[in-house]
Amino acid sequence: MRTIRIIEHISLDGVIQAPGGPDEDRDSGFAHGGWAMRYGDPVVRTAIEAAHGEGFDLLLGRRTYDIWSGYWPHAAPGPMADSFNRAVKFVATHRPDSLSWGPVEPLGPDPAASLRAIKAKDGADIVVWGSSSLPAMLLENGLADEVVLLVYPVMLGTGKRIFTERASPSALTLLESRQGESGVVVNRYAPSAPPPAGAG
Repeated sequence: MRTIRIIEHISLDGVIQAPGGPDEDRDSGFAHGGWAMRYGDPVVRTAIEAAHGEGFDLLLGRRTYDIWSGYWPHAAPGPMADSFNRAVKFVATHRPDSLSWGPVEPLGPDPAASLRAIKAKDGADIVVWGSSSLPAMLLENGLADEVVLLVYPVMLGTGKRIFTERASPSALTLLESRQGESGVVVNRYAPSAPPPAGAG
């Protein structure tokens, strides 16, 4: 059985759009790209390394795949670049013929069913980065084993979110929380049973 782990950079008001750079994702006129990059912090780096583990594969939405395929194959060799380039990329896409950064496997028309079959086999942990839609799908279908949120002390107001009014009611058990000197808080959760209904 494989573990699926969601990792997200997230603002205090729940935005996950374009943490890495100004041109990463300008959908809907988003003008705050790169908001996470000013918070360089050894606690954040250590948490990211720990969340990836010794070996991993990747689960990516199409936009993240396209952004990363333009960067990581050309990045200077190093532990992170080597790991990302070596990992199998499972990609949710309607355009499987245009996936050139491998090794890669498109998930097909039913990503949840494909991931359920992949998860049932032995293999490396699967890490999810960057998508605004995959985490909600994973949680709704009971496919996520861990959620790692790197919470930044910023309010962005607008932008893509992974937790919206369409999210299914669910509960998360806090496994670990660490705070960096920059104010970033790294919380690691395990999905648990749905929350109890209100008494009132």
